[in-house]
Amino acid sequence: MTDWLSKQEVDAFVKANPNLKGVDMLLPDMCGILRGKRIGVEAIDKLHEGGVALPGSTYLLDATGRNCETIHYGTRDGDPDFNCLGVAGTLKPVPWANAPTAQVIASMVTRDGDPFFADPRYILARAAQPLVDMGYTPVTAIELEFYLLDARLDEQGRPSTAASPATGQPQTTTQVYGIEELYEFEDFLTDVEDACVAQDVPADTATAEYGPGQYEINLHHVDDPIKACDDAILLKRIIKGVARKHGMVATFMAKPFAERAGCGMHIHLSLIDKDGNNIFAGAHDQETGLPVAPSLKHAIGGLASSMADSMAIFAPNANSYRRFQSNSYAPINTAWGVDNRTVSLRIPRADAKGMRVEHRVAGADANPYLTMAAVLAGVHHGLVNKIDPGPIERGNAYDKPVTHLPLRWWQALNQFGDSTVLPKYLGAHYCETYAAARSFENDTFQAHIPPLDYEWYLRTV
Repeated sequence: MTDWLSKQEVDAFVKANPNLKGVDMLLPDMCGILRGKRIGVEAIDKLHEGGVALPGSTYLLDATGRNCETIHYGTRDGDPDFNCLGVAGTLKPVPWANAPTAQVIASMVTRDGDPFFADPRYILARAAQPLVDMGYTPVTAIELEFYLLDARLDEQGRPSTAASPATGQPQTTTQVYGIEELYEFEDFLTDVEDACVAQDVPADTATAEYGPGQYEINLHHVDDPIKACDDAILLKRIIKGVARKHGMVATFMAKPFAERAGCGMHIHLSLIDKDGNNIFAGAHDQETGLPVAPSLKHAIGGLASSMADSMAIFAPNANSYRRFQSNSYAPINTAWGVDNRTVSLRIPRADAKGMRVEHRVAGADANPYLTMAAVLAGVHHGLVNKIDPGPIERGNAYDKPVTHLPLRWWQALNQFGDSTVLPKYLGAHYCETYAAARSFENDTFQAHIPPLDYEWYLRTV
């Protein structure tokens, strides 16, 4: 059950922020895009009394903000309103706003007070419940990669790397883990850190990544997967908002540059039992050389077996699939291994307390709630069925004959639609709606003719 925003929390916030002008009410949609309304401070009590009205189709819009014509919700059902209530603990200031502004995450409820079926936060809660019923608590941490870009597109309408305030020039080389690259955007990173503190988003570390102008910020692990995904969606908002304040654009697009590294969203996951023990930790395991319990291998087996079914969530749009290339650090198969960044499912070297799996498949463009839901579904599926993950991969997994993933959008959507595993966790109705909505966007995207068609075929065929 969601803990709702209370009158006491609202009153205390308004008292502490007497110049407050308004509140951004945030709902993450199917695509992971934050939608909602800006509420005047005089109407702030609606967030805990009665709710703020929005149509249910708000959760089901495509990436361009359009209703999907192939689903029931939208014009077909008259697009009715439902009430949205603020989530406790998420009413926070927006430090980068020009006027004193706050924000709050909200969830939609039906007229009977039940969760709206398409709320990604509800989908995640539903997917996590089988593990909770087993007495386990997921402990998760999310890592996000992004690029800092010039606010203007070039003459060809393409993005370019933002110029460093320190040098006046864009970065041109891949200085992964470079310290000087952090100083080049020091003011931006400092403002991101300050905004995270103001919003109680537990950002951990920042690193220069594998592309010029690319960075990664990690979130600290938490023992609530919904909170972990709230943190991730808010971190993306913080990074975008602070970048805009600094005259830049931050993008989490999976593959903004053909010749550079893509942007991933990696999830670290362990399970804690009721006594606080990490169930993935065991005696010394000869295959891995680590204190790995059979349960960790079973979880990895479940993740591998459900991975192809879940690709339409991990890679939710046309650009997502451009990220998956050999020798790119974006995985293309279901391989697993120890401290190996060419696999999909990596076990980092750690002691027993830190034993976990790192899921490396999803792009930074994926909806964190749905991604986490699919990951937890795979873990539970593996545990209850004791699925063997197969042999460990010790070298370059790109060269190994392991089960490959659907690397075209339409293939992933077809496999998602045929899944017999995911509907048990995400709900059959939601899976049907998701497949129809994403297929509508795929069809719409494919109907457009890109410039490359003219360049290659206009005069040659």
